[in-house]
Amino acid sequence: MTGIPLSGAPTRSPWTPSGPLRQTHGNAASRIGNTPLFRLCRIGSDLPRGVELWAKAEFFNPGGSVKDRTALGIVQWGQREGRFTPGKTLLDASSGNTGIAYAFLGAIWDFPVEIVLPRNAGAERLQRLEAYGATITFTDALEGTDGAQRRARELAGAHPDRYFYPDQYHNPANPAAHYETTGPEIWRDTCGIITHFVAGIGTGGTISGAGRYLKERSPSLKVLGVVPDGPLHGIEGLKHLPTSQRPGTLDLGVLDGQVPVSTEDAIAVARRLAREEGLYAGTSSGAAVHAALELARTLDRGVVVTILPDGGDRYRNPPEARRGPA
Repeated sequence: MTGIPLSGAPTRSPWTPSGPLRQTHGNAASRIGNTPLFRLCRIGSDLPRGVELWAKAEFFNPGGSVKDRTALGIVQWGQREGRFTPGKTLLDASSGNTGIAYAFLGAIWDFPVEIVLPRNAGAERLQRLEAYGATITFTDALEGTDGAQRRARELAGAHPDRYFYPDQYHNPANPAAHYETTGPEIWRDTCGIITHFVAGIGTGGTISGAGRYLKERSPSLKVLGVVPDGPLHGIEGLKHLPTSQRPGTLDLGVLDGQVPVSTEDAIAVARRLAREEGLYAGTSSGAAVHAALELARTLDRGVVVTILPDGGDRYRNPPEARRGPA
């Protein structure tokens, strides 16, 4: 299917920024990063006395997710390398959050954005993309983000002069953004006493970049990746690696292990985050906290930090209705 604007989305002319895209001073992009780190006191109330569980709330980013960091790093990289030039549309595949982050930045700097995503993406994500003026190309829901990636490559290959196709799943600027920001923030905010880092695996950018930074500071630190427990799941944004294309941005060498989580456990813990900690987080956040909590219960001493990738406002439709490969 060809890309068409959602109803009401404006058609943009080629962007002509007044200054470098990497300049964020004074606009909403300046608020990306430095998200808060919260101790999960009630959810972690049964942990041993020497164990602490903390969560970094990435939905405090202005675009609403951890992918604001990725999108900003990629846009800056594209301009710096001379690949994203005036007249080009930013095109990429996404499960939703990175697409929203690209569109959010496109609204700030007035460049056009086209996102390829599976047709079963939640209505809330589509509404955000529409609000920011993005163009959408839908792909088969059953093909997940792998199908969206294939379609994005086809479009970019057929129209190289029209598109800047950064390919977030294989672009080193993705993990670099987390090496440069997420990792250092966690190290700073834990005063360097973090012992375990737990994060979901989607593109692999967050866990690879932040995990590498943290391990360079503390070689004994353990990094664990959170994955769905099967190919048919409702944890949007996470990949079941055995049945999905492995992202080039995922560095398995950084990982000390993987923790499979069921959709039901992810939903249950997301609800607990809201009711016990006042943190209205998404299903992938529930999966990450579930895995971090299970790990923390095995420790005698330690500081476990996990990532809450986005907020629960993007998951108001029942996950069961969207269940399919991610």
